[in-house]
Amino acid sequence: MFNKGDKVSVLDEAINGVVISTKGQEVTIETEEGFMMTFFVNELLKVNDSSNLMDSIKRINVDEIKKEKAIPKPRSFVKERKDKHEVSAPEFDLHIEKLVPNKRGMSNYDILTLQSETAKRHIEFAIRNRIPKIVFIHGVGEGVLKAELDFLLGRYDNIDFKEANYQKYGQGATEVYIKQSNR
Repeated sequence: MFNKGDKVSVLDEAINGVVISTKGQEVTIETEEGFMMTFFVNELLKVNDSSNLMDSIKRINVDEIKKEKAIPKPRSFVKERKDKHEVSAPEFDLHIEKLVPNKRGMSNYDILTLQSETAKRHIEFAIRNRIPKIVFIHGVGEGVLKAELDFLLGRYDNIDFKEANYQKYGQGATEVYIKQSNR
């Protein structure tokens, strides 16, 4: 691309010079100040003596520019496969910000008590209304709420629970399965 004697300018630096030699991707130039410097091909830009605009335009590779400007294809994401009969489970966020408009003045004990009572109300509601599955979003934090939730859920005979789908909720959620008894 560069030939001996070509005038060049260094990209991102205020250095101009003349090509002395080329070796692979490296080009050695003599700067206007008389220094010998070596740069990679992609760091140099050929400078034309002539002000002939057509010569400059002919050097531009239009296909390359079109590739750069092309809108990238959207990435495909793996979608969670759902069973045809699967009904989405109700989700209950136990973060204190979702339960009260302002937590100012509440102690940690008050917050945990409110969260536990809210979870218990939702569990009782799901049992009464024969809802087979619910999800509690408790967050990761220090694990105090998760431990309290595990203790609460363990007191029920007709309930199984496990960590919720990691792809959908991360680590901060628990799925609760309510075994339905025949009435």
